[in-house]
Amino acid sequence: MDEAKRRPPLRSVLREARDLIAQHRARLLLGLGLMLVSRLAGIVLPATSKYLIDDVIGKGRTDLLVPLAIAGGVATLVQALLGFLLAQILGVAAQRAINDMRKSVQAHVTRLPVRFFDGTQTGALISRIMTDAEGIRNLVGNGLVELVGGLITAGLALGVLFWLNANLTLVLLLVLAASGVGMVRLFKYLRPIFRERGKINAEVTGRLTESLGGIRVVKAYVAEEHEQGVFRRGVDRYFENIRKSIGGVAGAGAGSTLVLGAVGILVLLIGGRAILDGRMTLGDLTAYIFFAGLLAAPVVQVASIGTQITDAFAGMDRIRELRANATEDAEDASREACPAVEGHIRFEGVWFEYAPGRPVLKGIDLDAPPGTTTALVGSSGSGKTTLTGLVMGFHQPARGRVLVDGRDLARLRLFDYRAHLGVVLQDDFLFDGTIAENVGFSRPGVDRAAIEEVCRVAHADGFIRSFEKGYDSVVGERGIKLSGGQRQRLTIARALLAEPRILILDEATSSLDSESEAQIQAGLRTLRSSRTTFVIAHRLSTIRSADQILVLEGGVIVERGTHAELYAKGGRYRELHDRQYDFEHERFVNPGEELG
Repeated sequence: MDEAKRRPPLRSVLREARDLIAQHRARLLLGLGLMLVSRLAGIVLPATSKYLIDDVIGKGRTDLLVPLAIAGGVATLVQALLGFLLAQILGVAAQRAINDMRKSVQAHVTRLPVRFFDGTQTGALISRIMTDAEGIRNLVGNGLVELVGGLITAGLALGVLFWLNANLTLVLLLVLAASGVGMVRLFKYLRPIFRERGKINAEVTGRLTESLGGIRVVKAYVAEEHEQGVFRRGVDRYFENIRKSIGGVAGAGAGSTLVLGAVGILVLLIGGRAILDGRMTLGDLTAYIFFAGLLAAPVVQVASIGTQITDAFAGMDRIRELRANATEDAEDASREACPAVEGHIRFEGVWFEYAPGRPVLKGIDLDAPPGTTTALVGSSGSGKTTLTGLVMGFHQPARGRVLVDGRDLARLRLFDYRAHLGVVLQDDFLFDGTIAENVGFSRPGVDRAAIEEVCRVAHADGFIRSFEKGYDSVVGERGIKLSGGQRQRLTIARALLAEPRILILDEATSSLDSESEAQIQAGLRTLRSSRTTFVIAHRLSTIRSADQILVLEGGVIVERGTHAELYAKGGRYRELHDRQYDFEHERFVNPGEELG
């Protein structure tokens, strides 16, 4: 789709800017008031020039010299003091607005559905949250107030200029009006460039985040040069965008210089002729030059502050685009509360597809009574993880229903429902914090005793206490300082601490050695007795005790039953089981051949 079509209309962005300004109107109004006083004080010195030349010098009224100097000195002190106060007041207002915007965008992003994150780079989202919000400082900080203050000062100066020489002032207005039209066109040209810059920055940041996060893979495959090339092309695009914007900004600066030059030439020609004709005094002309500068100054400000505000609008464009995505809890107010869950899960004719016309699950029917364990097996891509994603409410069926205790999951409040879930995903994700913080993540504020208890059940307590700092040991980014088995034991402990009614185990023991797996399976078997559990496991030896086993192929349940029933049947489950047994037996008998 063309960029111009995808870009939100300026009217919409202006409305959002108005709402943002309204939120901080108290500080902005105070800042504007101080700015006006400062601008009025700034008029004092130019105004004294007329009286200095015409009265003090021309007429010899030396008694006015000291009062004029005092007036100029007081005005200068007022300007200095108000300038300091404005920096404090508006600077704090801008940073508070940025802070509020970042918190608001982050809160929105975390409530977006899983499918959004499946198609969006993490680094790009980080850029949206942290960088795009920066631009609004020019709307609620000095930028907008200085621009408005400059325009008001220009209005006051315009009145004085008409009083001093109306004809010359009309000519000046025509020049300034022409430059104003040029500025409007320039900002229309710059807005999509600034918007594209944020997009490029997000893409480059996203790729860089992925590259550094997967640095071990990069090094293992000697892909440093490839990643350098990807990054180089990205920053070259970023540079090219900046080059275009520099041209526009430089054009604005050059235009401002031409305007000021034109004003000076007009004042020289028309004002000089007026003095020769006796229609203006030398003091009038001197004062006119000063006030003409006050009138032309906003043109220069528009060139500098205007580009900054254009950049702010581009950032708000991108934030608005992000906020346009509906959150998972957008309809929670109209859904049923879910304070308690027994854990009875039933699928009725469920179909699901990630892309239109390409179903991943086809007519799934299953019944998982409370406290039972349902194991999902099948080849890769058969739909096992998608099925558990539906149980967790990450996806919504294209057809059919997912029922929880007889109620349609689509009509329950997701945040209420998920409070009853415990999850151990295939990606055993840990945060860069302590072991205690990671295990306690599922129940913020829980005491240390409860954390240590679930770690004992997950057979993690032993290796934890072998560390110098025990439960206060830092695990590193994504738990990199731990082995795969250690990470999985901690994620199991985290799930158990949540005391869930529904437990999802997606390859929960895939990184464990045989001895550790046997220990954890014993603990999990006891815990599963009171929870509805869904287990995805390629190692079929771990699911013999499941109440029911569902064999999925191509998004369809092709077999169901207990281990004994399915094995005796001699179908797909038996085939998978025997193939895996033969592989593991061969590896045990001839371990060296596996390396050949």
